[in-house]
Amino acid sequence: LQLVESGGGLVQPGGSLRLSCVSSGSTLGDYGIGWFRQAPGKEREAVSCISSSGGSTNYADSVKGRFTISRDNAKNTMYLQMNNLTPPEAPGYYCVAEYLGGCPRSISVQPFDYWGQGTQVTVSS
Repeated sequence: LQLVESGGGLVQPGGSLRLSCVSSGSTLGDYGIGWFRQAPGKEREAVSCISSSGGSTNYADSVKGRFTISRDNAKNTMYLQMNNLTPPEAPGYYCVAEYLGGCPRSISVQPFDYWGQGTQVTVSS
């Protein structure tokens, strides 16, 4: 499975962006999916996930109510809608996937074998 993110860019505080992640090489519907983010010199943060069954969705407390994860299995694509972006949001966003993966409340305990190369989000006026 290969993952390629897009949709990053510069946005003003309070603005919105939608990240996309297109998969190839396998059927995304068989995978639990998610998004992580990372700031330079800091630990990676799990942002959100959806289980392979679609029955479980979770968010980090830091983005709850502002970010929405979704998937379109027919298009082999996952999305992260980010609203009310406020500095200092971590700039590096990565989509992830795990075959038959779950989505626990503590997202970071779920291993993800497949990672995209990342897309950059800058929140600045």
